[in-house]
Amino acid sequence: MSLSVFELFKVGVGPSSSHTVGPMVAAYRFVQELVDQGLLHELDRVQVHLYGSLALTGVGHGTDMAVQMGLEGQQPDRIDVDQIDTRLESIGQSEQLRLGGVRDIPFVRDRDLVFHMNEFLPQHSNGMTCVAMRGNEELLRRSYFSIGGGFVLAEDEFENKAQKLRPLPYDFNSGAELISLCQKHNMTIAELALANERAFRPEKRIYEGLWNIWQVMDACIDRGCAQHGVLPGGLNVKRRAASLFADLKRQLAGEPAQGLAVLDWVSLFALAVNEENAARGKVVTAPTNGAAGVIPAVIAYYMRFVHDDKLHGSAQDAVCTFLLTAGAIGMLFKKNASISAAEVGCQGEIGVACSMAAAGLAAVLGANTLQIENAAEIGMEHNLGLTCDPIGGLVQIPCIERNTMGAVKAINAARLALRGDGSHVVPLDSVIETMRQTGIDMQSKYKETSQGGLAVNEINC
Repeated sequence: MSLSVFELFKVGVGPSSSHTVGPMVAAYRFVQELVDQGLLHELDRVQVHLYGSLALTGVGHGTDMAVQMGLEGQQPDRIDVDQIDTRLESIGQSEQLRLGGVRDIPFVRDRDLVFHMNEFLPQHSNGMTCVAMRGNEELLRRSYFSIGGGFVLAEDEFENKAQKLRPLPYDFNSGAELISLCQKHNMTIAELALANERAFRPEKRIYEGLWNIWQVMDACIDRGCAQHGVLPGGLNVKRRAASLFADLKRQLAGEPAQGLAVLDWVSLFALAVNEENAARGKVVTAPTNGAAGVIPAVIAYYMRFVHDDKLHGSAQDAVCTFLLTAGAIGMLFKKNASISAAEVGCQGEIGVACSMAAAGLAAVLGANTLQIENAAEIGMEHNLGLTCDPIGGLVQIPCIERNTMGAVKAINAARLALRGDGSHVVPLDSVIETMRQTGIDMQSKYKETSQGGLAVNEINC
């Protein structure tokens, strides 16, 4: 499995990895192909067709914004989120888009962004087709698929299952293989994942990159705890993290959180991240934007209430162990099932994030390999069948609170696993396969289309 942990943890922009980050990447890739083929200055119009879930919930998920920014040459990890609204307003007023950041072309949103509400491309429910034209002549047409977590495949890559394969010293394609390799070579999951990461980049860059991922997550928590107001989109959802933060500080009055009060802080951390995500802030896909608060909340819980440098070593080493372990578990879901809610429901987002967080937390708490697998298995087993039915197509209700539930479940899963010796009846591989089958059986109205569940049983006024 030639995957890097940095493919699962990516800095991006909210509110959705599959509907915002992915389409921005796809539009950017299309522009780069225009450049490569010498067509950037030959065309006079670009049209983008959105299909399936990208069409049905695209506006609420910021897909229209993402496509326009991608066409302007912006990338999710580099875009200045504070300038997005200014650019969108300029495009709307002038009906001109700066293609690739270098050339103005006519662009009328209602004409050049086409939402095919009742049509799905056969390859994946998150499909989009970009077309470059000169007059009535079609110069280039490319289809892309946002397959979850910000991953994007072009049509030929999807059909050929093309993947840039890189030989790894400890390649694994299942949980059983991962455990066997760890036992055979007397390595922890984090150590094995680190050895594989060295195939992509030097060890120093791995540690720096992982620490930076946590720094972005931590900054997102701090930002979310300081922001007030109403989230965009029309549901009039009030931000709660800042007031909850103030309440918790007053209640504690400088004393350490005890008992169940710690869970209030865990919920706060998750709320802060996902309110930032809903407000189109900078977040880390972990492994998706919709589930971006679970892993940061669990790491923050560990760092602020558990970690002790004298007992557990350096904070940076602990964070890297957590993320490497979580990343290895996330790769199993990515390879053998899905991390896309449009494909398998929210079990593929919150469920996977919960499983990854449980494994990461168990690792830094000193669990052995079998206990870590058990934690990951518990984390997903109790999210099986979780639907994705966002009200109004927005990543707000039930998505924001759902991250708090995922984080608390992850902590409980890790603690349960640590109370045992690692032996358990259901292996992680069986749970991953069950999740995949459940996703196949799940009706499309429960898979990020906003055509079922809470999305249709709560009246939006």
